Amino acid sequence: MKCLLPLAILLLFSIGHAQNLPGAKLKIKKSQGEIVLDGVLDEQAWKEADVADNWYQNFPVDSLPSPFQTEARMTFNDEFVYVAFVCFDDDSPDVVSTLRRDFNYPLNDNVSFIFGPYNDRLNGYFFNVTAAGAKRDGTLSSGGVGENAFNIYWDNKWYSKVVRYKDKWIAELAIPFKSFKYKSDVKEWNVTFDRLDKKRNIKSAWVKTPRQFYTGTFAYAGQLVWEDPIPKAKTNISIIPFVSGGGFQDREVDPVSSSTELQTGFDAKIGVTPSMSLDLTVNPDFSQIEVDEQILNLSRFEFQFPERRQFFLENTDLFANAGFESARPFFSRRIGIVQDTAGISQKVPILYGARLSGSINEKWRLGLMNMQTKKMLELGLPAQNYTVATVQRRFWQQSSFSMTFVNKESLGVSEGDSLKYYHPSIFAKADLEERLKPNTYNRVIDVDLVLRSKDNKWYHSSFLAQSFDTRNESKTMSGSAFFQYSDRNLNANFGAFFVNENFNAEVGFVPGSTVYPGQIGYYSEVAYKIFPNSNSILSTGPQAGINNIFLPNGTLADREYTIGYALDFKNSANLTIDYKNIFQKLTFDFNPVNDILYRKFLEGEEFQWNTISAIYQSNTTRKFNFLLNVTYGGFYNGTNLNLGGELNMRFQPYVNIAMRFDYNNLKLPDDYGDEELILLGPKLDITFTDKLFFTGFYQYNNLSDNMNLNARLQWRYKPASDFFIVYTENYFPTGFVSKNRALIFKLTYWLNL
Repeated sequence: MKCLLPLAILLLFSIGHAQNLPGAKLKIKKSQGEIVLDGVLDEQAWKEADVADNWYQNFPVDSLPSPFQTEARMTFNDEFVYVAFVCFDDDSPDVVSTLRRDFNYPLNDNVSFIFGPYNDRLNGYFFNVTAAGAKRDGTLSSGGVGENAFNIYWDNKWYSKVVRYKDKWIAELAIPFKSFKYKSDVKEWNVTFDRLDKKRNIKSAWVKTPRQFYTGTFAYAGQLVWEDPIPKAKTNISIIPFVSGGGFQDREVDPVSSSTELQTGFDAKIGVTPSMSLDLTVNPDFSQIEVDEQILNLSRFEFQFPERRQFFLENTDLFANAGFESARPFFSRRIGIVQDTAGISQKVPILYGARLSGSINEKWRLGLMNMQTKKMLELGLPAQNYTVATVQRRFWQQSSFSMTFVNKESLGVSEGDSLKYYHPSIFAKADLEERLKPNTYNRVIDVDLVLRSKDNKWYHSSFLAQSFDTRNESKTMSGSAFFQYSDRNLNANFGAFFVNENFNAEVGFVPGSTVYPGQIGYYSEVAYKIFPNSNSILSTGPQAGINNIFLPNGTLADREYTIGYALDFKNSANLTIDYKNIFQKLTFDFNPVNDILYRKFLEGEEFQWNTISAIYQSNTTRKFNFLLNVTYGGFYNGTNLNLGGELNMRFQPYVNIAMRFDYNNLKLPDDYGDEELILLGPKLDITFTDKLFFTGFYQYNNLSDNMNLNARLQWRYKPASDFFIVYTENYFPTGFVSKNRALIFKLTYWLNL
C-alpha cells in the first residue's frame, strides 16, 4: 500500500495536468527595464512574462509529468534575448561532472533552450547550462533527428548566471541577437526547452515528446510568438586574430633536428545578411585541437576520425550530410590532412579559406566554401584548391531537397611532373606502356532527398552522385535509398546502395573504395521494445540485422547476420548481447596485423565465422562508472578475444579521470598471426574554474609501436578568447625512447567591430 499511494497521487496529478502539445504557444514581450543576471527573478519583465510550465517526462517514461517541475520564461531588449529557468528540486547533491564549456550532456544536471529562428522546423541553435553554471552551445540541423543533428562545436559569446537554492536552482541566460542568425520579419520561431535531472535519471521537456525522439526535435516543439517588434538584425563583424609558436624536436633523424616557429593569422565572421554569414580564415592554425583517440583497426576499411577544427564545423550539415555512409562526397578532413606513401597522416598547411553559409529565406539555404592549401613537395603534392557548393530547398514540414558540388583542383601540374608530384592522387600507378598522365582535378555532383512525416515516425532519404576526373569516363556513379519507421515499440529500417568501380570522391569518404572493385549492397535492422512492469527494467526486447555486399558481377563479398537482445535499466545502465555470423570473400591480399612477419590471406579466399558479444554501460549517475564490451569467437581462420571499454571516475565538478582500453588476443594458425594487441588511453581532465582547464592524455598502442603524450592547458581569459599551452611527445615503447616532441602556445582574441 505504501508503494501504491505515491503512484496513485502521481496518476491523479497527470490526469489533471495540462499537456503542452506540438505547436504550443509561448509569448515573448519586450522588457521595459534592465535585466540583471543574478539568479533572482525580481524584475518586472519576469513577473509579466509568459510561463512555459507543465513539463512532461521523456525518459524513463513519456506518459507522466515530471515529479520536479521546471518553468521557463523569456523576454528581450534591443541587444539580448533573455531566458530564465526555475528548476524545482530538493537539496540532494547535483550530478555535475565538469565546469568546462561544451560539457557532456548525458552526465550533468542541466537545462536547455532550443530554438529555430528560421521557423523551418529544420535548423536552429541550442544553449545549455548545468546546475553548477557550466555552459554548452551549438547548432541544430535535420530537425533534431539523428546522431549528428546537434553540433556542439559552434561557439559564440553569451552570458549566464546560475544560483542554487535549497528547493530549486535558477538559471538566467543572456544571448546577444548578434550571436546568431535570424530575420526580423519572421514573427514566430520554433522553440522548446528540456531538462535532464541526472541524479534521478529523469528527462523532461516543455512540449510532450515521445520517448523514441530527442527532446530537442522540432517535430515536437512549440512556437515562440513575438508580441513586440523583433530588433532589426544588424551587420555583425567579428575578427579573431591569433598568434602561435613553439619549439619542435625530431629525434628519429641523425643528427637530431630542432626548430622553432612563430606564425600569425586570423578568422573573421561577417554577417552578410540577417541570416547569411561569411567566414574567412587566413593561415589557420589548429595546434590547440585535441588529439584523435587512437584505435586498433583490424578491419580492411579506413576509420573515419571526426572533424574537430572549428572553421569546418559551423553549418556543417550543409556540407557534410551529402550522400550516405557508404559514399560521402565531402569529408572536411581531406583538406589539410593527407596520407603519405607509407599511409601515415600528415598535415598540409592551409593558406586561406572562405565560407558563405546560411538561409536565403524560409525555404532555401546556401553553402559555399573555398580552401587553398600550400604546395608540399616532400609529400608529392602541388598546391590544391577545394570548392564545395550546396543549395537546399525545404518543402512540406521537415523535408528537403539539396544539390552539392565538390571540386578539387591541383594547380600547376604538367605531364612531365610525375617525379616531382608523385602522390597517388595525382599520378596513379600506370602500365609501362602507358604514359603517366596527371589527375589534375576531381569533381563530384550529388543530389539528396529527405522526406519526413510530421510526427517523425516515417523517414526516407536517398542520394545519387557522379564523379569526374581525368582517369575515368564510365562507371562513376553511386547512390543509395533508406527507409525507417520508429514508434514507441518498433524501430525498423531498410537501405540499399551501390558504388560503381570508378566512383572517385577524393574529398569525400568512401570506406569501401580501397576494398571493393565496385559494390552493391543492402542492409536492414529491426528492434522491438517491451516496457515491463518492473522497478528496475525500463525496456527490453530483441533486435536483428543483416548486411550484404556484392561485387558488380554479383559475387557475394561480405555478409553479416546479427541477432541480439537489449535491456535498458531505469538507473541509466544498459546491456546488449549479440550473436553474429560473418562471411568474407577477400578482394585483395590482407593481414589484420599488417606485419611483414606474418602470412597474408589471399585474394579470393573465403572465410566464415561466428562471434558472441556483450556490451554493458553501468549507471552513469555514479561517480565511478564504466563501459565494458566483450567479444569472442572466430576471426578468419582462427579466433579473437576482444575486451574494450572505458573506466570513469569523477570528483565533481573539478576532476575527471578516465581509462580507455582495447585488448585483442588474436590467435591465427599457420604463421598468419598470433598477437596480443593492447591500446591504453588514460586521461586526466581538471577544470580549476569555469575559465581554466587542463587535459592530460596518454595513449599506448603496441600495434603502431607508439606511446603518445598530449597535455593541454586552456585559459578562457575573456568570452570566446583563449590562451593555450600544448605539449606533445611520441615515444618508442621499448626503453621509453623519445621520437619527437613539441611545445606550442596559441593566443586568440575575439574582437567585435
